[in-house]
Amino acid sequence: QVQLVESGGGLVQPGGSLRLSCAASGRSFVIYAWGWYRQAPGKQRELVATITIGGDLNYADFVKGRFTISRDIRKNTVYLQMNSLKPEDTAVYYCNVNSHIGVNWGQGTQVTVSS
Repeated sequence: QVQLVESGGGLVQPGGSLRLSCAASGRSFVIYAWGWYRQAPGKQRELVATITIGGDLNYADFVKGRFTISRDIRKNTVYLQMNSLKPEDTAVYYCNVNSHIGVNWGQGTQVTVSS
């Protein structure tokens, strides 16, 4: 299976920035798409952003203009740059990959936006 290791979460003040990273490893695989999802307290998990193997981007409306998803193919790593963070962005953020062997999820990293 594809294994995912996430990092970059933490505590930040409103208006601040964080960059999340997710590195994929394992046996030979082809990743069709990367995604970032989040789950806020008391809410369902929701899509934040995705990027395909061809570089096509998709963002949730609530993060457009503030978040940027990118990937380093050689490092098998995807990033989520989060700017202008709001308290409502507080959630556990999960990385996932859609590969030729299926869908895999990371363990999640906590992002807390508070003054």
